[in-house]
Amino acid sequence: MLGAIVMSMVVSLAIRLTPVGGQAADKLGRTQPALTKAVQRLEEAFGATLFERKGRGIRLTPVGEVLLARARLLRGATEEALREVGDFAKGNAGHVRIGSGPIPADHVLPEICSLLLAEASETTIDITIAPSIALRERLREGGIDLLIGLMPEHDDDFVTHSIVEDVVVVATSPDHPVFDLPRITMESLLAWRWVLPVDTIVSRQWLDAAFRSRGLPTPKAQIDANSIPLLPRLIARTHLLSFLSRHTLNASGAAHALREVPLKETTLRRQLGVTYRKEGYLSPAAQRLVALLRSRGEKLFFASALEN
Repeated sequence: MLGAIVMSMVVSLAIRLTPVGGQAADKLGRTQPALTKAVQRLEEAFGATLFERKGRGIRLTPVGEVLLARARLLRGATEEALREVGDFAKGNAGHVRIGSGPIPADHVLPEICSLLLAEASETTIDITIAPSIALRERLREGGIDLLIGLMPEHDDDFVTHSIVEDVVVVATSPDHPVFDLPRITMESLLAWRWVLPVDTIVSRQWLDAAFRSRGLPTPKAQIDANSIPLLPRLIARTHLLSFLSRHTLNASGAAHALREVPLKETTLRRQLGVTYRKEGYLSPAAQRLVALLRSRGEKLFFASALEN
């Protein structure tokens, strides 16, 4: 049954990538009849239709979506078992797959990886940079071992250790007219346009909610960007307002080009940490990386700020 479920996941992913069944078969290295029979056997085993046609393409049914989610978890567990046994058999430091949010990637990830490699030079590392929410789902499915980024709300599937506080503030160029106001308010900030993270980013959602909760319209974004490190350079060349981490504000060159707009109501405080699955396998390398982050992560964040 495990093999059948894993096969269903591979088939479904191939079909998602290519709308034509023949192309999906090619991706899997199978003939079209063999692929069709594999799907039929799965549907007979579960007593439900797993795929349906949508126009010229094929998509998963709701039952198929549930099966896919379970199959991903099972495949992750199978791969973890193989890695754990392999690491034990070889007696090596192993491999670690890191998912990192943009801020830790800039301020702590290079240094922490350097420390890990200094202790275990044969360690291999995979790094994925993406928003923490997206990485959290990859972590849950077993696609990564560790997430360095925003700490999730209480979740029984995860273990999380705090590293450092992250404070997100409104910022702009030092000569912006907002600093000439006798008193800065949320209403006054709406007089100017903004450059903001896209609305799928948690900090952008928090900022919009802060304005809405006070009966105000949300800031008018003239530029939407999915790259957080890009924001300081955009702000420095315009009179746009933005919303970014103090860690980013103090990054290389930014401290001299940008200025924080002090306002309690638009100050977001949150925790950055390292997260892993409670029941997941951590290689020796991953375990050491967690230990390094817990013992030295905060100092590395502040050292990065001082250097810049």
